[in-house]
Formats: sequence, structure tokens, C-alpha cells
Amino acid sequence: MSSVSTIKERLKLIASHYGLSIRAMEERCGLGRGNISNMAQDGNLGSDKLSKIIDSLTQVNPTWLLTGRGDMLQQAQGADGDPSRVSKDFDAGPIDRANPGATRPRIPFTAAAGALSIATNAACDADCERFPVITTFPAYDFTIKIEGDSMAPDYLSGDELACRFVDYPANIKWGEPHILDTRDGVVFKIPYFGGDQIMCRSINPDGPSFLVDCADVLHVASIVGFTRQLQP
Repeated sequence: MSSVSTIKERLKLIASHYGLSIRAMEERCGLGRGNISNMAQDGNLGSDKLSKIIDSLTQVNPTWLLTGRGDMLQQAQGADGDPSRVSKDFDAGPIDRANPGATRPRIPFTAAAGALSIATNAACDADCERFPVITTFPAYDFTIKIEGDSMAPDYLSGDELACRFVDYPANIKWGEPHILDTRDGVVFKIPYFGGDQIMCRSINPDGPSFLVDCADVLHVASIVGFTRQLQP
């Protein structure tokens, strides 16, 4: 499908595809009256309203909605995907559950919290400890420890997350916790669409929220499980 220049024009195409009026689509997505019809032609709805549309109209390709690139509707993808297309720094390989020697790399937190990135050679497989695969988790590519309480009470400082690279932007589950590998380092937040930027929010209401430019996001990984060390 050819690119449509503004979000408002793309929203009109979505409404037409579903056979809805703009008002009916606002109601279906839990938006207020006029949220779409009254927005400026080159305006932005905001991350909260865009997230409602994406959650309500699950066939819509979020990348197309934000940028106009690709197809309006998501293409069906295999469940396993191909993480080798996303990162070449970690030699994860498929999990061989019959092989007791199978391992996955742990990204050192000092690298994750600072300028080093999953996507650069600064934090590559050779720099990481490797630990046996936790076979009760779904397939994952790496683990990473977290610090701080911004994602409490769901995730606590010291928890180790098992993460799987998201192979296509359209497969990001907006509104759920993800690891975002950015040019300024790796962050663990709940991402929401916001036009050319992504709103990153904490679970802890006292935790920080901030915007990250989409162009600065290098990789995204979903959380498939985590381990917690109990305090004595």
C-alpha cells in the first residue's frame, strides 16, 4: 500500500476499511467524541489514544499507522520468528531442550545502564557471562538484570529478565513491559506509540516517564519470564 502522508489520513483509511464512520471508530476504540475528526490534518493524537486504537484494532499495522510505511494490515508471522535478523551480536541459536549444555548470554547491567548497547560491538557475546537455559521459559535470546524500583511492584531491583528480540516492529505489544535498546543505553519500561516518539512509562507511579525518538531505538525485546533472588 502506498504511503499516506498524515496520521489523520491513515485513520480515515482504517475507518473506511472497517466500514465505520469516524465517530463509530472513536467509540469502538474508547476515544472521546471529536478526538479524530477534530485533530489537525498534520496533528498527533498522543500516545494514550494511539495505544487505544492499536489495542482495539489488532489487525492494524502500528508501524504503518505511525509512519505510513508498509501495509495497513499486519502480516501473519510465524510464532518463532528469526531473531538472527535482529541482532548479530549474540550467538543464541535455537534452544535445544534435550541439550543440558545449552546456554544464553547475560548482558552485564553496567553495560545496559550506560552507553553500551545490545546493538553495538561494545556489549557483544564475548563480554557476557553465559548461563544454562531455563527450559520452563519460552524461547529467549538473552537475560539481563535490572536495578531500581521504577517497575515495582511487578519487577524488583535484582530481578533477572529472560528476553526475546522482537523480530518485527508490528509485533511489539504496546502497553506491556519491554526492553528498549536505544542509542543512549538500554531501558526497561512500558512503551506506548507517540508519533515519531515512544512514550516510556514506569509501573511504579513515582517512577519516571520519558520520550524516546523512534529513530534512536535500535532493538526491542519482550519479556518471557524472570527470576527473583529471595532475600534471607
